[in-house]
Amino acid sequence: MCGIGGFADFTDRIPNDKKIIEKMSKTLSRRGPDQIGNYINNNIAFIHRRLSVIDLSHGLQPMLKEAFGNKFVITYNGELYNTSDLRSELSCLGYKFNENSDTEVLLTSYIEWGEDCVSHLNGIFAFAIYDEKRQKIFIARDRAGVKPFFYSLFNNTFVFGSEIKTILSYPHITPQINNESLAEVFLIGPGRTSGKTPFSNIFELRPGECGVFSGQGLKKRIYWSLKAHVHLDDFERTKRNLRELICDSISRQTVSDVPLCCFLSGGLDSSIITTITAKTVAPETLTTYSVDYADNDKYFTASVFQPNSDSDYISLVSENSKTDHNIVTVSNTELAEALSEATFARDLPCMADVDSSLLLFCRQVKKTHTVALSGECADEIFGGYPWFRNEKVLWKEDFPWSGNVPLKASFLKDGILDFSPTDYVYQKYSDTVNKADFLPSDSKIDKRIREITMLNINWFMQGLLDRKDRMSMYSGLEVRVPFCDHRILEYAYNIPWEMKNYENREKGLVREAFSDILPYEIVWRKKSPYPKTHNPIYFDAVKKLLKDIIDDKTAPIWQFADFEMVKKLYESEGNIFDVPWYGQLMTAPQIFAYFYSINLWLKTYKPIWLK
Repeated sequence: MCGIGGFADFTDRIPNDKKIIEKMSKTLSRRGPDQIGNYINNNIAFIHRRLSVIDLSHGLQPMLKEAFGNKFVITYNGELYNTSDLRSELSCLGYKFNENSDTEVLLTSYIEWGEDCVSHLNGIFAFAIYDEKRQKIFIARDRAGVKPFFYSLFNNTFVFGSEIKTILSYPHITPQINNESLAEVFLIGPGRTSGKTPFSNIFELRPGECGVFSGQGLKKRIYWSLKAHVHLDDFERTKRNLRELICDSISRQTVSDVPLCCFLSGGLDSSIITTITAKTVAPETLTTYSVDYADNDKYFTASVFQPNSDSDYISLVSENSKTDHNIVTVSNTELAEALSEATFARDLPCMADVDSSLLLFCRQVKKTHTVALSGECADEIFGGYPWFRNEKVLWKEDFPWSGNVPLKASFLKDGILDFSPTDYVYQKYSDTVNKADFLPSDSKIDKRIREITMLNINWFMQGLLDRKDRMSMYSGLEVRVPFCDHRILEYAYNIPWEMKNYENREKGLVREAFSDILPYEIVWRKKSPYPKTHNPIYFDAVKKLLKDIIDDKTAPIWQFADFEMVKKLYESEGNIFDVPWYGQLMTAPQIFAYFYSINLWLKTYKPIWLK
């Protein structure tokens, strides 16, 4: 895991300015604290900051390899989970390897298969490869979008990086926003449109997208997407195949030359990963971590989204797998204070304490471990969220986790948008569901589940993956997500809803597939989301942060936001919202924190508004 960046111009010489390279590299220092590398010639500059995980004494980047009278250079962020398979295949084709790193295997894969190399890869990745003879740069991002790849075009110059701040550190690229940016932040945020950022001049490769930059400019294409196929397996075979895929993905992702641990919440997904990982690394004792908040047990109140606390379930799994479990307890004051760091880590308005708590959690884990496995993305593909089975929400033509568009739009000044807020959000929804591949034989419910799955994978899951990458890498911690294996996504997409919804339970099929190795209480526990604080100390802290903005008439948010509506939000203590702002957790305290983060983002990045 690393941070990558660079710039290129195939119509003119690039500026060979060490200060530019050092400035860009410095923005990636948290992602890669172990090694610094650069490659520069007349047309390109590649930057790399390494977090050493595999083959610690080798794998230095940018890596150069010569073959067939040509030079190839790569800067790469990620992990390949089929490295040994690819190395064996390429060795049979006559290639020699100098080390055991996945970097050399990836570069050699490009040398052999060219742009089609991406179809051979199983892993999480974002990379750029310079092909000297052909005078081009090939870029790609993994299928699920676990690793980021941001870019911008300035005249004939292509600038890229693992983080937005890397691109903004390049001369002549200034942060810019427009009306659509405001719609993204106020109507859709903290989610965002795939391929875009709220900065109108900075973009991102979409999941499963690759491209070529050359003297003719940038040309991109989608190399992978979910396709509908007839599911021929009966329930028992489906259950076995799914279990094999999940176990194989977990096993592949336990390979590490540095200490590895698991995040354990006591929920189904993290419990599966912990149980399988503990068996894989045996006889070593697996270390697990969970997050909690100071005095949370005193203030916890059950809700439809969070029916019970996690502690008892965590202990059950830890004892069952004999793990060395550690609880990271976060102070509510620190939680509020860390909102500023979380905003900077994201380079965007953050997901309130859901982000800042993860940042503080990862910081503690990093003290003893460099790699962690986490349970994200099972809910999106197996129907774990309430909106998969709530009839009112399921059939509504809207994002199921983010409604209230007219109310959200009222927080913007009148006339600031030159388009309909409702139409804008509906178009985003429509564009996504229209891409859902389905079969003529699909039932009405199976077709709708495919559409909801596409919405989840392309929007909600991306927000969680953004969060996981930015908060963990801010501390130099690599977090792997086994449920994001593209083989699991492809198989799950075609499993009929009747099977996924076994026993009319969220992720019923997954529960049944692992029922023999998990405690009964874990298997049939009702889903509970990422834990949030219920302590009034946190609410008081974010109320003060919002009050400070209201009292500051020069705050940058007032250029765009309606003062009276924000004041009404504050005075009502968030009660003007009858459902969460976003997802399941963003209620009053988190909405306050989100507005604070928006203002901080505007204040920190000072974007130019292109009216």
